[in-house]
Amino acid sequence: MKKSLLILLLLFVTVSYAQESKQVKDAKKFQQNLNKEFSSMEESPLTEKDLEEFDSLDFFPIDINFIVTASLILHKDSEAFQMKTTTDRRPLYKLYATANFELYGNNYSLEIYQNEKLLSPDYKDYLFLPFTDLSNGDSSYGGGRYIDLRPPKGNNIVIDFNQAYNPHCAYNEKYSCPIPPKSNHLDIAILAGVKNYEH
Repeated sequence: MKKSLLILLLLFVTVSYAQESKQVKDAKKFQQNLNKEFSSMEESPLTEKDLEEFDSLDFFPIDINFIVTASLILHKDSEAFQMKTTTDRRPLYKLYATANFELYGNNYSLEIYQNEKLLSPDYKDYLFLPFTDLSNGDSSYGGGRYIDLRPPKGNNIVIDFNQAYNPHCAYNEKYSCPIPPKSNHLDIAILAGVKNYEH
């Protein structure tokens, strides 16, 4: 009996470790891809001067505690609305779902959106999660951050805050960036993802 329990425990630890390793690998791959994008003259949002000096973005340490599984309340009949940006531009978005999750023992919710222009067959799988939190203006960008998601098969979605990134406005004033709605403020410091950019 004791031997069986030990085997089960070892299996559980092995599965948990494998899952944790995949999560960490995914976060590292995200960081590598983002640094590659920022290093590219064609893709980088950096100014010409900053690009010349660019080596790597500054990231919080990868923390699997900031990977949450959220339950979704879908909003299939939501109407398109104009989302505020840092300029006069007002792109059209639809509310895709409300994501409810637990983080460090507290319950939170965030709204997930779809850009009307990206509802074509080629881009219909792209979801947009803009948010602000208590780290903004200190260790992370003052205007909030974004996470890209894909529609899940069921009613749950994994949100990995280690993959939170800054809008292009954090690096270059020429861009027009969506401002996270007030409903998407988290009353907690999200110490994961990309840190504030220091020129």
